[in-house]
Amino acid sequence: MILKMKNRNYLSFCFLLSFLSNFAQAEVRLPAIISDNMVLQQNTTIALWGWADAGESVEIKNSWNNKTEKVKADDKGSWMVHLKTTKAGGPYSITFTGENKIELHNVLLGEVWLCSGQSNMEFPLKKHRGWQTGVINAEQEISQASYPMMRMFIVEKNTSTTPLSDVKGAWNICSPQTAGNFSAVAYYFGKRIQRETGFPVGLIHSSWGGTPAESWTKREVLESDEDFASILNRYDSSLKKYPGNLKEYEQELREWKSDSAKLQDGTQRKPVKPLFPEKNSKSPMVLYNAMIHPLISFTLKGVIWYQGESNAGRAYQYRKLFPALIKSWRSDWKQNLPFYFVQIAPHSQQNPEIREAQMLTFKAVPNTGMAVITDWGDSVDIHPRNKEVAGERLALWALAKNYGKKAIAYSGPLYQSMKIEGSKIILHFNFTDGGLKAKEGELKEFTIAGDNQKFVPAHALIKGNTVVVWSDEISHPVAVRFAWKNFMHPNFFNGKGLPASPFRTDSWPGETFGKN
Repeated sequence: MILKMKNRNYLSFCFLLSFLSNFAQAEVRLPAIISDNMVLQQNTTIALWGWADAGESVEIKNSWNNKTEKVKADDKGSWMVHLKTTKAGGPYSITFTGENKIELHNVLLGEVWLCSGQSNMEFPLKKHRGWQTGVINAEQEISQASYPMMRMFIVEKNTSTTPLSDVKGAWNICSPQTAGNFSAVAYYFGKRIQRETGFPVGLIHSSWGGTPAESWTKREVLESDEDFASILNRYDSSLKKYPGNLKEYEQELREWKSDSAKLQDGTQRKPVKPLFPEKNSKSPMVLYNAMIHPLISFTLKGVIWYQGESNAGRAYQYRKLFPALIKSWRSDWKQNLPFYFVQIAPHSQQNPEIREAQMLTFKAVPNTGMAVITDWGDSVDIHPRNKEVAGERLALWALAKNYGKKAIAYSGPLYQSMKIEGSKIILHFNFTDGGLKAKEGELKEFTIAGDNQKFVPAHALIKGNTVVVWSDEISHPVAVRFAWKNFMHPNFFNGKGLPASPFRTDSWPGETFGKN
């Protein structure tokens, strides 16, 4: 009798566990990006999605038009509903009802931008450790950063070899208490957009310092072009070598620990454990899978991007890789997203070919824009502290192209064409708003060459909307270059105060030619 009672109690306990487990699985769940304080894109159709028990009915009601939509979870428990949004405004609420109820509050309708790249996009307003030195006047800026209509969702860093369905993160309302950790470039971009338009602005910040473009690119794209094969080959090779590298590290660690003398006087540093390639942020596709793919159902206005430093050594490859990334992201979002990016700042270790690759991308890929910051480089720090310049210049593109501010100049002079006239070369430019200008004296950083491809310093004179270039050393010139150095001090602007992009008129193979 006692045994039967024990069995009955055991069965009841198992049934209860099963019931509670099924009940927990049946609860409606939302991705992290869909939460309190979020900003949804105005005047369009947006997606809301999540998970529930297979076949479970989910009811979604929003307060901007008080409409209710119903959807059933598929056989895998996933569901998605599409809603019409109205003009900018809020705060609104959204209620999700299934076996449970979730209420989201303080939701705004406005403009949503994805902000991605490497360390110069990650660089926060506030000073932290190491390279995160904070922006100029950080304390003053942060103390005044009370912008309740601007919110930022910071995607937590993660890697994955397969596409994930969710990220970790939260929407933060911009305030002196939160702004310090905001991406500085994204902050200044959003601040200008919000001020000029009056719309709420949502900034989704997904970046990671020191990462190459291939980390943010899906595997299918890298597999589709032979010029990217070396990227995947290196990754596959690192996977094969990892067990051996780990054993070598473990042996070195044992030897280091056994040598008490070295431990005491510090003459030999502790060996560094090799990073498993699948967890390495620099590996191809791992950041796309973990930090971009989970976001692709979230409707955007556009993308701002600050990256390229980690691809400078393979700048010719970047000419194809960067456009391929843009095309892929647009395909994922099923939108011809505006894609505005910062040209790499002058720096002792950043060759001119990476800036050229970015300019070629702008010229080849429609609906893109390039913010030039040659007037704010730092020869020894690849992270210029004046992030306001980069953010503001990105915002100029968006304001002019996406928000109807037609009177705004948004680019400095960009090289268009050349004409040889005797011993001189005449250069023509686009974006000559307000005329061409030289700041503080004569134009600098121009060089000229003949057939021997040897460049010498050149004289450069503005004549209307052209620049005339010559050198007494070159009687038969064939090519001109401007600001064609790792680090330089150009002074060539248009009348609106925007700097010219570095350029060259030749196409002679450079130092990164053939490096993949």
